[in-house]
Amino acid sequence: MQNTLGAILRLTTFGESHGPAVGGVIDGCPAGITIDEKAIAKQLQRRKTGLQSFSSSRKEADEVLFVSGVLNNKTLGTPIAFLVENKGQQSKDYEQLKNVFRPSHADYAWFEKFACSSGSGGGRSSARVLLPCVVAGCIAKEILPAKGISVMAWVSSIGNVFLPNDFSEINNKNIEASALRCPDNATSRRMTKLLESLQKDGDSTGGTVTCRISGVPAGWGEPVFGKLNAALAHAMMGINSVKAFELGEGFAAAAMKGSEYNDALMMKGGKVITKTNHDGGINGGISNGQDIIFRMAFKPVPSIRSEQQTITRDKKKTTVKISGRHDTCVVPRSVPMVESLATFILADHYLMQKSRGK
Repeated sequence: MQNTLGAILRLTTFGESHGPAVGGVIDGCPAGITIDEKAIAKQLQRRKTGLQSFSSSRKEADEVLFVSGVLNNKTLGTPIAFLVENKGQQSKDYEQLKNVFRPSHADYAWFEKFACSSGSGGGRSSARVLLPCVVAGCIAKEILPAKGISVMAWVSSIGNVFLPNDFSEINNKNIEASALRCPDNATSRRMTKLLESLQKDGDSTGGTVTCRISGVPAGWGEPVFGKLNAALAHAMMGINSVKAFELGEGFAAAAMKGSEYNDALMMKGGKVITKTNHDGGINGGISNGQDIIFRMAFKPVPSIRSEQQTITRDKKKTTVKISGRHDTCVVPRSVPMVESLATFILADHYLMQKSRGK
């Protein structure tokens, strides 16, 4: 099983959703990096369940215990091991499902691969096992150059409600002003009405998250198998429920002419810039100095209250109705996860660039 992300800076995660704890081991982190416990606590708070009316009601303290690699809030250059206890699990909610494959969950695929259950609450297939990525992202942020690089993500659609393409007032204040992390109040209200209706019906929906990275200089990334965009896509597709990733214009580029799409180069203040940014800040797998912009599409949460057709482990036809604590839409809670993983990938590529003497 592949549980490690990164090349120079590496994160290995462990734990299951309803096990004693989840955690991680970070290797390759330089010595002397500050562990900002307040920043870590803030990011973990942003991804918590139970804070929004449309998220799972599971309650967890999410307190991080560092067991190696840190002394007096500074990294030692040795492997950093940490864990977060699971205190709010309710395995009894899944007792009725232990012999049933839930539609659009990982249950059947996992069983075919490992010949055993993935565990209560999805085990390693649960979104909770990505919590260590948030901790790692906060540490990675301290590795990056102190000035100039910012990573900001927001909800750009939920269901069939989309943030207008011409909406420009995207900043952290506007994003965090919305419980759904959509920077436009009017759009956020429409999203809320949609989710209220779905929640009443016991249904769910998906959506999209957009991320903008500013301040990355030209030259990060490798031209073939170490492409910066490939590393970002690899990390983002590792987030539960993500079904698509696009950079810049993404799928819309397929319908454009070259004369419409190409980003004209020019000089401004002694710096190379592009007139447009259809490429999303990366050419040939290498950053070009412009904003890196990408989007992810999340599928609807598969745990819904409606009766669904499925099969048992012995391949008998049956139906299932799923109860318990589940999100109506996981997209808003995914925003800090996107930011954390993007930051971790950037820190890894920054260390790669430093190793080249750049």
